[in-house]
Amino acid sequence: MRLAGLALGMLAALGSVQAAPPAPAAPIAPAPSLDPAKQLPGTVSVADIDFKRSDDGAGRLVVRFSGEGATPDLRKTGSNVVVDIGNAELPDSLRKTLDVRDFATPVTRIDPRNSGAGTQLVLDTSGSFDSMAYQTGRDYIVEITPKAATSSRAVGGTADVRAAAAQVSAANAAVRYSGKPVTFNFQDVPVRTVLQLIAEESGLNIVASDTVQGNVTLRLVNVPWDQALDIVLQAKGLDKRRSGNVVWIAPQAEIAKYEQDKEDARIAIDNRTDLVTEYVQINYHNAAAIYKALTEAKGIGGGGSGQSGSGSSNTENDTGFLSPRGRLVADERTNTLMISDIPKKVGQMKELIRVIDRPVDQVVIEARVVIASDSFSRELGARFGISGVTRDGKIGFNGNIEDNTATQNSYNSRFDENRNGRWEIKQGLMSNLAVANPAGSVALSILNAGYALDMELSALQTEGRGEVISNPRVVTSNQREAVITQGQEVGYVTIQPAQAGGVPTPSVQFKDVLLQMRVTPTITNDGRVFLNMAVKKDEVAGYVRVQDVGDVPQISKREVNTAVLVEDGQTVVIGGVYEFTERSDISKVPFLADVPFLGNLFKKRGKTKDKAELLIFVTPKVLKVAQR
Repeated sequence: MRLAGLALGMLAALGSVQAAPPAPAAPIAPAPSLDPAKQLPGTVSVADIDFKRSDDGAGRLVVRFSGEGATPDLRKTGSNVVVDIGNAELPDSLRKTLDVRDFATPVTRIDPRNSGAGTQLVLDTSGSFDSMAYQTGRDYIVEITPKAATSSRAVGGTADVRAAAAQVSAANAAVRYSGKPVTFNFQDVPVRTVLQLIAEESGLNIVASDTVQGNVTLRLVNVPWDQALDIVLQAKGLDKRRSGNVVWIAPQAEIAKYEQDKEDARIAIDNRTDLVTEYVQINYHNAAAIYKALTEAKGIGGGGSGQSGSGSSNTENDTGFLSPRGRLVADERTNTLMISDIPKKVGQMKELIRVIDRPVDQVVIEARVVIASDSFSRELGARFGISGVTRDGKIGFNGNIEDNTATQNSYNSRFDENRNGRWEIKQGLMSNLAVANPAGSVALSILNAGYALDMELSALQTEGRGEVISNPRVVTSNQREAVITQGQEVGYVTIQPAQAGGVPTPSVQFKDVLLQMRVTPTITNDGRVFLNMAVKKDEVAGYVRVQDVGDVPQISKREVNTAVLVEDGQTVVIGGVYEFTERSDISKVPFLADVPFLGNLFKKRGKTKDKAELLIFVTPKVLKVAQR
C-alpha cells in the first residue's frame, strides 16, 4: 500500500510540473503592464537576463521571470541554441544583443527578441558543445558546456543524473531522440518507480530485473522520454534490451553474462553439429583469388597458407567467415571452391561468394585527338643591277635576270657569227633581296647608250590549312587498365666513340613514335564513370642532319595525363593547347630603301602567321552486363 501511495504521489508531482491546458477563449483584455507591481494576476514577463562563466569554461545563461508559470522550451537549430518562452513578455529595456565573446565560452552572442506574444532568446555558439537546461523557482538556467569538460559537470543536488546525461550525450552524439517530452522533478525516489513512470509515458512494456535497486534524484524539463530513460540507466549502471514493444532492464553485468552464456551455448551447439560439404562453381571470378581473399581476412575461423587451405583449430570463438572447424579448398583447374563447415556457415559463405562472383560492367572509351593548323606566309623582294655594254643597246624582258643574261649572251653569239665582231655584258647586282623560291617573278633589262639596267621583282604567298584526327577506341572491364597503341619505330644512326685507338662504331637506334591511350575506368554507384587516363600523340616533325652521323629525327610530342569524372555517354574535352605565331620581317639597304617608290627595289618584306590547336575529347559508354 505504501508503494502504491508513493507512485500516486509521484504521478501527482509529475502532473503539477506539466504545462496547464489552454484556457477557454476570453474577451480581449488591455495589454498587461511591464511593471511587475502593475501586472495582472497570472501574467509573466522576463525580469532579468544574466550570463556567467563557470570554472570549467561552460557558459551559463540565467533568465529570471517576474512570476511563476513560465514554460520555456529549449531546442538546437544548427549552431544556435534557441529558448522559446511562449507565455512571457520581453520588456524594451532587455531587448538588446549581448556580446559575450570575452567570457571565452562556446556562447558568442545572446539575442533576445519578441516572438509573437512571447519571448525568444537565440544563443550563437561556436565549437562542439552540449546544452542542458533546468528551472528552479523563477530562474531558468541554460548551460552550454564544451564537450571536453562534459564528463566533469556536476551542479546542485543532481550530480549523478547530470554526469550520466553528459556521458550519454557524448557516447550517443549521433543518436536522434524522438520520444514525447517529459518533465521529472524527483528527490531520492526508487529507480523502479521512475521506470514505471517512463513506461506510462512511452506506452512500452518494461520488465525490470530483481537486481534493479536503489534511488535516484533528478530534474529533467522537456526531455524526450527515450533520452530520459538512457540517462537514468547510465546513472545507475543499468542496460536495456528491446524486443518489439517490450524492454528488459537489468544491470550491465547481468545482461553481459546473459549474452555470454547465450553465445557459449550457441558455440557448443555448433561444435556438435555435423559438417556438410558443398562445391561452388566460380563463373566470373578466379577461385584462387577468392580463396586468398577469404583466408587472409582478419579473424577468419579457418585458414592456411597453401592452395588447398586447411582450417585452424586454435580459434576458440566463431569470429570469421568460417567456423573453427571449417575448411576451404580452391581448385584452379576447374575454378571451383570446396566449402566444408556447419550448414549455417556454408549458407553464409555461398551468399558471400554469390555477391563476389558476378560479372562486372564494361566500358567503351573513345578518344578523339584533333590537331588543326592554319598557316599564312607572304614575301616580296627585288634585285637591281647595272653594267656596261660595247654594242648597240637592246631591250630584254624575261622571268628573271639569269634569263635576261642568257638572252643577251645569245645576241652576243649571233652578232659574233654574222658580223665577225663581239660584244660583252659584264653584270653586277647592286641589290640582291630576291625571294627564295618565289611563286612568281618578273625581270626587265634595258640596254641603251652602252649600259644595261637589270631589275627583278619576286613574290611568294602561301596558305595552308590542315586537320589531323586520331580516334583510338578501347573496351575494358570496370577497374581494369586498358592500353591501345599504334605507331612506328623511327631509326637513326649513332656513333660509338673509338676505344683503345680503334675506329668509331656506328649503330642504329630506334625511337617510338606512337599514338597511345592508357585508361583505367571506375563505374560509380550513381552511374557515372571516373577515368584515370593518359593519351599521347607523337609525330615526326623533321630531321636534323648531324655530321658524320646522318639524319636524326625530330619528334613532336603531345600528351595529357589526367583523371576526370564523366557522365555515361557524355563527351568532354580533357585537354587542349592553342598556339598563335605572327611575325613580320624586313631586309633592306640603308638609306636607299627609304627613298619613296624606288626604295622598294632595295628592300624585302616578309609576313608569317601560324595557328595550331590541339583538342583531346573523350567519351565513355557503360555496357551493362547481366548475370545469367
